[in-house]
Amino acid sequence: MRFASLLIALIAAFVAANSVFVVNEGQTAILLQFGRIVRTGYAPGLHAKLPLIQQVSRFDKRVLTLESAPERYLTSEKKDVNIDFFVKWRIVDAAKFYVSVAGDEKSAQQRVVPIVKEGLRTAINSRTLRELVSGGRADLAKDLVAEANQKTQSMGIEVVDLRIKRI
Repeated sequence: MRFASLLIALIAAFVAANSVFVVNEGQTAILLQFGRIVRTGYAPGLHAKLPLIQQVSRFDKRVLTLESAPERYLTSEKKDVNIDFFVKWRIVDAAKFYVSVAGDEKSAQQRVVPIVKEGLRTAINSRTLRELVSGGRADLAKDLVAEANQKTQSMGIEVVDLRIKRI
């Protein structure tokens, strides 16, 4: 009798613990049922779900940083320049992010880096070394952010800022 009541209490505790989840302040979450997205856009706090049937994937909604190794580019006058940059980005649509990169930040970064590098290569090839060094960085960065946002919109990602650390 005691064993049966203890077993029932343990099962009830397991079901109760698996029927709630917490979304922290800097997170967003999606609710999955058998791998299909059921609901998105959870606010921070305590939420309910069906135990064992539904799973929760949480994503960081803060601004994330992507650092890149220095790359060599050619200016319009065919001079080599090494450019070191970083990108600030964030997840704006958790459902698109989950579908496009399976919710993995590393995969998202691996898809954003070529987009930014290609835009940077095109922009540097059309400018002289003097234009790059003398103050064209701000305009260059603004144009690159707009172009990158067009290409990453389908991934649920927004590029917030792109900064050139060193030329």
